[in-house]
Amino acid sequence: MLNTNLKHLETEQEFKEVLESNENVMVCCGRMGPMCIPVYGIIENLERTYPHVTFRDQDFDIPAAGFIRNLPECAHFMGLPFTVYFKNGKVAAATTSIQNNDQIIEILDREFGKGKQS
Repeated sequence: MLNTNLKHLETEQEFKEVLESNENVMVCCGRMGPMCIPVYGIIENLERTYPHVTFRDQDFDIPAAGFIRNLPECAHFMGLPFTVYFKNGKVAAATTSIQNNDQIIEILDREFGKGKQS
């Protein structure tokens, strides 16, 4: 399990339930490494700004992560984390490797609508 303050997806069933019960979902699938940790921190900070988005993380090395690893949108990804944005259960966007705050916000705003201003 990842050592973050995000809610974790540990089984395929949890993954399916989150996608079925939430319109906007962002899943960051990675490890506790230098390319992933900054992304987890950004996501933790953005959770309150985007209450209409469900944020989750997932350990890249568990069997349930095969769902993310095997998505066609992630087929050519080489670096962690794999960050996938789902709209109504379908992939809306996917990124690989480290992303900064502005890059993540740009995708969230484009795919799910603007967050609330602080």
